[in-house]
Amino acid sequence: MSDLDQLTQSLARNLKRWRGERRLTLDALAARAGVSRGMIIQIEQARTNPSVGTTVKLADALGISITTLLDYEQGPQVRVVPPDQAVRMWSTSTGSFTTLLVGTEKRGPLELWAWELMPGDRSESDAHPDGTIELLHVTAGDLTLLVDGTPHTVPAGSSATFEANVPHGYRNDGAEKVVMTMAVSIPPVR
Repeated sequence: MSDLDQLTQSLARNLKRWRGERRLTLDALAARAGVSRGMIIQIEQARTNPSVGTTVKLADALGISITTLLDYEQGPQVRVVPPDQAVRMWSTSTGSFTTLLVGTEKRGPLELWAWELMPGDRSESDAHPDGTIELLHVTAGDLTLLVDGTPHTVPAGSSATFEANVPHGYRNDGAEKVVMTMAVSIPPVR
């Protein structure tokens, strides 16, 4: 089974499980996530591999991290995630990508991401739930961070944090690859 097939199967199984645990109907989850009922059915039947944006909307609507939605494993206090088990979530033909390195559900979802953005590439995100915070550190290149339509330059060696409850995105306007690490803290569902 390919990595994509495993991801599709895991997402189908976990979406059904978490929707059931949250006692959400298909219609209720669709309304809460802003995703069509038909798309949720296709995902739960492992007939489609949704976009990162759709996956994030579903995780946010369920009040869980993407890590949990993709592969829910309860293990020991220390969990080592080998490089081959990190999940590549987004990529472009020019070589840009983002990888979910590790995440946890303790005290609200917390995720750690590795990003590379090639010159001219960008990634945009819808608003996350109120209380969501993103922290990032740029190790190469100059990142243009867009928060609610306002651009902010984050050069190599610099870090930034922002409340991610507004539309936001990451853009490489330079000639050099942008490399960054990002943490996302999502408030627990009450």
